[in-house]
Amino acid sequence: MSVQGVKNLAYVPDLWRKLGWTFMILLAYRVGIHVPIPGVDVKAMADFFAQAEGTLFNVFDMFSGGGLRNVSIFALGVMPYISASIIMQLLQVLSPDLKRMAKEEGGVGRKKVTQYTRYATVLISLVQSFGLATMLEGMPSPQGIPMVPEAGALFRVVTIVTMTAGTILIMWLGEQITARGIGNGISLVIFSGIVAGIPRAIGQTYAFLGDTIPYILLPIIGVVMVAVVLVIVFVERAQRRIPVHYAKRQQGRKIYGGQTTHLPLRLNTAGVIPPIFAGSLLVFPATLAQFSHNAVLQSMSQWFSPSTILYNVLYAALIVFFCYFYTAIIFDPKDIAENLKKQGGFVPGIRPGDKTREYIGNVLTRITLWGAIYITLVCLLPQFLISYFKIPFYFGGTSVLIVVGVAMDFMGQVNSYMISRQYEGLMGKAKIAGRYQ
Repeated sequence: MSVQGVKNLAYVPDLWRKLGWTFMILLAYRVGIHVPIPGVDVKAMADFFAQAEGTLFNVFDMFSGGGLRNVSIFALGVMPYISASIIMQLLQVLSPDLKRMAKEEGGVGRKKVTQYTRYATVLISLVQSFGLATMLEGMPSPQGIPMVPEAGALFRVVTIVTMTAGTILIMWLGEQITARGIGNGISLVIFSGIVAGIPRAIGQTYAFLGDTIPYILLPIIGVVMVAVVLVIVFVERAQRRIPVHYAKRQQGRKIYGGQTTHLPLRLNTAGVIPPIFAGSLLVFPATLAQFSHNAVLQSMSQWFSPSTILYNVLYAALIVFFCYFYTAIIFDPKDIAENLKKQGGFVPGIRPGDKTREYIGNVLTRITLWGAIYITLVCLLPQFLISYFKIPFYFGGTSVLIVVGVAMDFMGQVNSYMISRQYEGLMGKAKIAGRYQ
């Protein structure tokens, strides 16, 4: 946002109310992160996390904003909702009826899909909370102290009810931000959790100074991280614009169409989903090894260590795969080509229909490759820093992609709101002037 844009905030009181509402909801979420569930030794859980770096728990803890580390009522975070949303998107690809409901029935259909997503979120929360409660009962800390001093059916029931209710509350808070605040609520919830963990990551980095990290490397690391953020901002804004012309058509005495526009294709259509999926799959063996003395699992845990070449090669390959897979789910060239044909639009030099679909698909395939390479490089950078300089993972990878992406989206929505308010003010003045002329 420009300096003039910041000054204009003072003239938009409605925006200030939306910003205040958003801030208060995020503050309530951060308070809930520190409310533990009954019956768990929080100190023993903290000791366990100190020894569990590089496992699936750290991935979940990042998306729960530290709720899993604190064993709080928000321990599951927004992962059940994200999983339910992805499942619904997959089902829309597999089920023509569900796809028709989401796209052809207007607002009513979208509300039904949203309701199904909520039901799926509750179901996933019940399953995950039961698994987490069972795991906590049989999991000692590194010092041998049991996580749950008084395990039993009562603890499991209380944990399942508390964590499921906490996830539902987070989902509701996110929807309230979207409806009454500014920005995407769920994205801002994840954003606030990652940002809240940055001071701890800085503290970890400071602890390594002098011993593991030479002081002379600090300026270099700072320059690298600024460069990474600038690259993310540049690429996230990058688009491949396909020109689209609309043929002129006459209705009565009026002629419609004839204008030229473009179809914007983002370089990174899949967003942060590919590294999340890839990382979750690869850290799964290391997570299982935490609770088993099986020799095979222990060997797999060593093979899939983030410092190994095998891990990084598989990580890059999975990111590329999920970039194409998720892009194919959320963007269908066939639908775009059919809509252009119905509206009288066409790509210059390309026949409408199947030829347009093939052309858009080929362009999307090429730019997705560059987007996958970009995400892979950004996500491998923290692995390099961790392996050679012991820098916490917050300084790169998925967390930076989320923080920068959500911040850009938030500022874009703020600017759009200000522009719409200014437009409404101009329209109001024009009506008043016209009334007295």
